[in-house]
Amino acid sequence: MGRKKRKREVDEQLLDSLFHIEQEWKQIQSIVDKSIEPTDVGFYHQNLAKAKYLFLLREARRRKISAIQYNQ
Repeated sequence: MGRKKRKREVDEQLLDSLFHIEQEWKQIQSIVDKSIEPTDVGFYHQNLAKAKYLFLLREARRRKISAIQYNQ
C-alpha cells in the first residue's frame, strides 16, 4: 500500500511540474514572439523550457499517467 501511495505522489508531482513548465515555456515564447529584436539569451531560455517540457511529457507518457486521472 505504501508503494502505491508513493507512486501516486510522484505522479502528481510530475504532473504539477509538467503544468508549471508548460506555463513557463508559453510565457517565454510569448515574450520572445512580441520582442522586436529577441536576444540569443531569450531563445536559449525558450529552448530550455521547451526541452524541459518535452522531457516531462515523455516521462508522463512512459509512466502512462494523465491529468484526467488526478482531477478526481
